[in-house]
Amino acid sequence: MNRISWLAVPDDTTAPEGVQKLHAKARANLGFVPNVFRAQALNPDTLLAWWNDFNTLVNRDGHLSTIDRELLAVVVSGLNRCTYCAVSHGAALHESSGDPALADTVAMNWRHATLSAQQAALCAYAEKLTVTPAHMTEQDLHDLRAACLNDHAILEATQVIGMFNMTNRVSSALGFTPNAEYNSKGR
Repeated sequence: MNRISWLAVPDDTTAPEGVQKLHAKARANLGFVPNVFRAQALNPDTLLAWWNDFNTLVNRDGHLSTIDRELLAVVVSGLNRCTYCAVSHGAALHESSGDPALADTVAMNWRHATLSAQQAALCAYAEKLTVTPAHMTEQDLHDLRAACLNDHAILEATQVIGMFNMTNRVSSALGFTPNAEYNSKGR
């Protein structure tokens, strides 16, 4: 196996029961275990806590569509130059949108992608919150409301953006390598 983190990566057979269950569920749903799971298994309690929060924000029906949540993931990950998340969520955006060029374009420059007015407003919000969080103002929320997003959707978008900023930093700081399987997903 190629190196997937700059830290030690525990062997699957010695992982605690909760981590083994997470790996089994990933294998059943995706056909493989994401390297982000393997790499964070060094501290199993924090892996499971992170996954619970991540799963709640990203992998469920909510106030934003799956495409919108993955769009935010790719915008944030592209801005942060997080290889792991840009590749893995680019694959998810390919799959959820059915548009093979969308994720690649969004990862490079979302302004060049064909987006709805609401998606463009979400991307602009994600960019500002990622790049210049100290410059956020109440007007940013008015811009989202003008794009027909309600307060529930705005809160969810903010939380998803925050989750990806945190996950990008962990993944980049520790050299997480995306699984090769992502390269063929959605293509």
